[in-house]
Amino acid sequence: MDPRPTGRSLGLVETHGFVAAVEAADAMTKAARVTIARYEVTRGALVTILVRGELAEVEAAVAAGSAAAAAIGDLRRGHVIPSPSPEIESVLLTRRAAAQSAKPVRRHKAS
Repeated sequence: MDPRPTGRSLGLVETHGFVAAVEAADAMTKAARVTIARYEVTRGALVTILVRGELAEVEAAVAAGSAAAAAIGDLRRGHVIPSPSPEIESVLLTRRAAAQSAKPVRRHKAS
């Protein structure tokens, strides 16, 4: 695997509850030029939003998202990884996202 960094930082904001996570994601994308890479919902209603972008933009986005989540809900943690290793990127952003998109979608028939 290529050990060179991609040059795109990774920002994470973890909340307790989906509403706080949506508020954080909204604030993050409005405050800085970042893209939402994915989100993860785990047991106990913990939701993590992951964003990508240049370091200064990711830092601003995580600060804004953390403040927004704390204002309306339960912020657990905001964190920035300036230069994630390719291994982290492949595990967090590539393999899992591809596995999730491959899952079949169940559709319910309307009565």
